[in-house]
Amino acid sequence: MTTQADLGIDVDVRDAAAVAEHRDELVAAVRDHAGQIAYQLARLQGGDYGRETLSTPGGEWTVKHEAGELEFLLFSPKSGSDTYVISTKQPPEPAALATALDDYAAFVAAWNDHVDSLSGVLDGVSAEFPEPATTDGVVAERDRVLDAIRDVCSVIAGEIYRYESDDYGTFATRVDGDRWELKYDEGAVSYLRVGGSGGFYLLSQYEAPSAADVRAYADRFRGFVDAYNEFVNELEADLERVSL
Repeated sequence: MTTQADLGIDVDVRDAAAVAEHRDELVAAVRDHAGQIAYQLARLQGGDYGRETLSTPGGEWTVKHEAGELEFLLFSPKSGSDTYVISTKQPPEPAALATALDDYAAFVAAWNDHVDSLSGVLDGVSAEFPEPATTDGVVAERDRVLDAIRDVCSVIAGEIYRYESDDYGTFATRVDGDRWELKYDEGAVSYLRVGGSGGFYLLSQYEAPSAADVRAYADRFRGFVDAYNEFVNELEADLERVSL
């Protein structure tokens, strides 16, 4: 069996456990302390995610939070490599941690200065605002016109359903170059669409159109009704020509 003496080595290997343990204690203390800054930063920024970078004589510190919890604390010295004092990955090297902690008090002071700079920023800002106008009148007028259009379309849907004897169907026609399509489901109106598959829904089972859109299409709806009446008149003329 080969021994250290056989190899000519007479130097003990130092145990790094004590250094690593002390490093971990320091990191835990910084995590707790900087966690307070992360929480305050989240309150200040008002979001689920955020970060702030502050300058110190020794470099820059970046604190990042997620839902108010400290995600990382990064020290970027004026010379040398960045050090993640706190991160979700591995802890920092002891020497890099020592360099960062020499500047940590300056980071806290910079944070305090940052908060102080915002004190009073809202002084004199009035919380008295004009009363917003209600849309009740506009909505009521829109609904009045849409209800009238739906009533007419319900009659048309019922008549087409009775004539076609199909549970589902459409009545489509062209008005001033635009395709109007009324779809029914067992005699009830499903939708009234203008302009084909990618067109505008004047009536639907979902949201109502805007008042401006209703105004734009309401007068043109008369042409759709006229086209339907012409369709019915042609059917009646065809039936009149049938003899038994």
